[in-house]
This record gives sequence, C-alpha cells and structure tokens, in this order.
Amino acid sequence: MTRMLSSGLGPSAKEVPSQAHFVGIDLFCGAGGMTLGAQMAGIEVIYAVEKCPHAAATYRLNFPKIPLYTGDIRKLRMLPKKSKGVKSILFGGPPCQGFSTSNQRTRNSQNPNNWLFQEFIRMVQMWNPDYIVMENVKGITETEGGSFLETALNTFKMAGYKMSFSLLNAVDFGVPQRRTRAFFVGARNGGEFVYPCPTTLSEIPVLQAISDLPVLENGACVDEMDYRCKAESAYAKRLRKGANRVTGNIVTKNCKQVIDRYSYVPHGGNWEDIPESLFGNYADRSRCHTGIYKRLDPKKASVVIGNFRKNMLIHPYENRGLSVREAARIQSVPDHFLFSGSIGFQQQQVGNMVPPILAKEVFNRFF
Repeated sequence: MTRMLSSGLGPSAKEVPSQAHFVGIDLFCGAGGMTLGAQMAGIEVIYAVEKCPHAAATYRLNFPKIPLYTGDIRKLRMLPKKSKGVKSILFGGPPCQGFSTSNQRTRNSQNPNNWLFQEFIRMVQMWNPDYIVMENVKGITETEGGSFLETALNTFKMAGYKMSFSLLNAVDFGVPQRRTRAFFVGARNGGEFVYPCPTTLSEIPVLQAISDLPVLENGACVDEMDYRCKAESAYAKRLRKGANRVTGNIVTKNCKQVIDRYSYVPHGGNWEDIPESLFGNYADRSRCHTGIYKRLDPKKASVVIGNFRKNMLIHPYENRGLSVREAARIQSVPDHFLFSGSIGFQQQQVGNMVPPILAKEVFNRFF
C-alpha cells in the first residue's frame, strides 16, 4: 500500500481501489467511529484525514489499508480520483470543542476551531462527491444564535447540494447512551434525504452493555484479559462476536480520597451525594456540574461518554472509573477495535468517537 505523504498532495488515482459501488472519504476521522459506521453500511472508505498523532495511530492500527493523511487539512491540495459509475460520499466531524455547551467561553466566532468546518466545505468543493454527511455536537445549533448552523447550510447549498439537518439521539438507535448529535446531509442531485427513524422502542441499559466484561480494580493496567462470562444480551453478543478475550481493560488510578467519594454515590447519583467534608480541596464545590462523579445506573442508558476520566464517571457497581473498553462498549465500538497510546489518549479517543451504530443508521439511508 502506498501511504500518503505529508506534502499536501493526495494519492494518485492508481493508489485508490475502484471496485466498490459506493466509496467514501472520512475527514477529521479521529480514531475511526464514522469509518466503522460507513463500513458497516457497505461503504468502502478509500481515504481519511486526521491531524492528531495519537488518534491517527489508532486509526492506522484498525484500518491499515486505508491511506491516511496526517498533516494539517488546510495544506491538503488533492484527494483521490473517483471512478466513473461509482457513488461517492464525503463525511466527517470537524473539531467540536468550540461548539460544545461545556465551553461557554469559546462558543463564538473568535474560536479558530469553530471555523474548521470551512475546510470541510473546501474538501467538498475539491472532490465534488454525490453526498455529504457532516456531524457535530448539538451545541452548533446554539452558537452565536445559530449563525454557524445557517452559514454551513447556506454554503453547502451554494455548492450545489440540497441540504437537510437533524438532531439524532444515539439511544434511539440501539446505543446504550443518551448522546444527541447534529447531522448535516446533502445530496448533489437534489434528492430528499430521509433521516432514519428510531430503531428501538426501549433504551438499552448499561448493564446489558458491559456485564460480560472483566471485573477490574481501581488503576487496573492489564490490557488484555478473558471475559468475565458469556455474553447474555444481544447487544453484547453483537460487539463481542464470539471472542474469548478482550483488550482495553485499563482504568485510571484514583487516589484514596476520590475512591472514598465514589462510595457515597448511588445509582444515577452525582457529586451532590458526597459529604461536603470530603471536598476539602474544592474552593467552591457548588460550581460542579451534574455530570461530575456520576455513577451510571445499570438499568438505564448511560449519560454522554465524553471525557469520562475528567468527569469521573463511576462504574455501576464498583468504586472506580470506567475502563477504556467499558466506555467503548457504551459508544457501540466493537470489541475487535484496538486503541493505541497512553490511557489518557485512549480515553480521549473513545470519548470523541461518533457511535458507529448511530453512524451506520445514517449511512444506511443512502442505499
């Protein structure tokens, strides 16, 4: 396989497979959540772009045959050529920190991350795909009164795409997590895109997602282990696919003070359940948001798996944080998927991923 160099020039047409009837490019691909979803839907991903070296290492580990550009997307000047008769789709999620509701001070036009979606638009104009899918956080609808949302939609329309926009909650599509994401979908030929309807009548609880994973302790550091037991739920069986061992069984090592706090939090509870005497190192604990020290309720879907280490999300039954694999399960990442780098980088990669099962449901609508 010929790898993409960091010169800004894309691979030649000879380097790109052309046998598939539907090919795609993943921009801002991160560890590869949307690539997984596209592949599940039958799309051949022929190229990807990711600047973060840690996420790029994980992507290469799991998709070694997909050429990956790891330079600054603003310097990228060439994309793979498309074969005649092959449908194409360009998709991805520009960095969303500037749109996040947790970053109130950066939700404005002065944050450079808020304008990286213009690079997505430039790639659309360069490659001229049949379809586009851009994913982002729900907060993009609120930033500066919705101006980013309107700018994106209008710019895509000017490029010749009939656009539609929707907010989709992952929990409605078989993901054990309440996670709402914004999707922009465009069709160059003017077809009307019909967003997927919810596929589940009831949410998948956390317990069904992780009950077969290994028993772990605070600071667990043995990456690969045997499963705790046979997978009982259809969800666990789907992600496990009959394997006997699983990776990602690593957990942040918290100090005794933090573990003591965990012990006071009931299912569904948070920092408010912890005695104030245990918050001596907090200048003002009232400034904590509701997602801090949140113990997952085993009978309900999870809260958002964002930066689960910093939020100190607590295992449903054990007084410790979530392992990388437990968080990945809640994100609907299959167990064969491997994460690269230190525990902190792995946790960040998991939290940033688009749930593959949610992405698959969107991509399925093109067939």
